[in-house]
Amino acid sequence: MSDNPQRLVTVDRTGPGRFTATNARGGTVEFGTANGGGTEFTPVELLLAAIGGCTAADVDVATTRHAEPDGFTVTVTGNKVSDDLGNRMTDLAVTFAVTFPEGEAGDRARAILPRAVTVSHDRLCTVSRTVETGTPVTATIKDV
Repeated sequence: MSDNPQRLVTVDRTGPGRFTATNARGGTVEFGTANGGGTEFTPVELLLAAIGGCTAADVDVATTRHAEPDGFTVTVTGNKVSDDLGNRMTDLAVTFAVTFPEGEAGDRARAILPRAVTVSHDRLCTVSRTVETGTPVTATIKDV
């Protein structure tokens, strides 16, 4: 575990319906709203990407100890709903499509794949674990 558990991202508006997120290391991701007219990811798509990316990284570390995959795709789907609980995502699903080369190393990677997916889902993936446990989010306005 890190000495400093806090993570930080700032989001700046760059134009109508367009934003840039910047992490503490200086990395950036541009995104927008569907109304912004661009091809950038929407915040909901970034949530899906974060879930998929987090669990993909976990599974990649576990399986590539044995063999480099021939193909590795993670698809994340969900339904955006608006009801008495407000806007939210339901029915989130993560699907792995991973192939390994033939041979002993590929066999070992294939054998560990189901456990790696389960451990990522049940314990390791910070993003999906946060969504599933329902961590509260606070929103405040800073005096400027």
